[in-house]
Amino acid sequence: MRLEPAAGLGLGAILGLTALALTLRPATRARAASSRLAVRAPTLDPRAAVHAARRMNRAAGVIAASVLADSAIEHYRGSFHNKAMVTPLVTATLSLAASVHGNADKDAAAHRLRDAVYAAAALTGLAGTGFHLFNISQKPGGFSWQNLFYSAPLGAPAALILSGLMGFLAERVRDTVPGQPPTIGGLSAGRVVAAVTSLGLLGTVGEAGLLHFRGAYHDPFMYLPVTIPPLTAASIGHAALGRSHRRRSLTRFWLRFTALLGFAGTGFHIVGVARNMGGWRNWRQNVLNGPPIPAPPSFTGLALAGLAALGLMQDHPDD
Repeated sequence: MRLEPAAGLGLGAILGLTALALTLRPATRARAASSRLAVRAPTLDPRAAVHAARRMNRAAGVIAASVLADSAIEHYRGSFHNKAMVTPLVTATLSLAASVHGNADKDAAAHRLRDAVYAAAALTGLAGTGFHLFNISQKPGGFSWQNLFYSAPLGAPAALILSGLMGFLAERVRDTVPGQPPTIGGLSAGRVVAAVTSLGLLGTVGEAGLLHFRGAYHDPFMYLPVTIPPLTAASIGHAALGRSHRRRSLTRFWLRFTALLGFAGTGFHIVGVARNMGGWRNWRQNVLNGPPIPAPPSFTGLALAGLAALGLMQDHPDD
């Protein structure tokens, strides 16, 4: 079924919200300062918030790069039969560019254009998730295992939501008034980012678990993405709810392990493609039908965000 009218409406909504975000004026520094007077602990290092925001920009960029490559392959396999299928490629590219810009930016103020790009990326991911759900529901059998295995994947657009959300949170952290701890919605920014990281890891585990179940876990290493990241998610989730001034060395270990696992997963998927008939000599078919090479680094991006959250909580304890 072709969805051009709905796709056009969705794309129009995204562009309209992006234009709105570009025209909105950011809150003045005085207003931001008055809203944070109730926060108790002072910032020890005035540049710590900017440093944490740049780390979060890097995390958003890694996720955006993963989504860009994965969506390009998946939508090319679908022959871009729906014109809206080019939208995530555009917004993921913009999110990646905004993240590179944010990583280089040392200013302690949110950037309106980056805010708009990150918001557009998150909205595109949300719309993409809706399109993929609709695509599965229209298949014979609806939400069956067969359709969940081989129809439009739910994980890629959800990862674009995470990229946009993490970048948007990075701008909120960057906009911290010097001398005040970073907050988001009146809550400790470190705790908010840690909670988002934990939930994002669990969602990514769900997608990896579904696809590895499809592969019948024929390789013992396929159990790693469904065992290590859940431990990491539980650990960073506990940090979000626990005492903020603790160093949490074990949580840092699991986050670094998960970051490494994301890169290692790409290597395993490359090997998986090589094992298909024809190997890399038949790369045009095997890259499309083999294990998704660009998908695992989403774990890396989320792990980087978790490390930034721990840094925020350690630099700005609220208990």
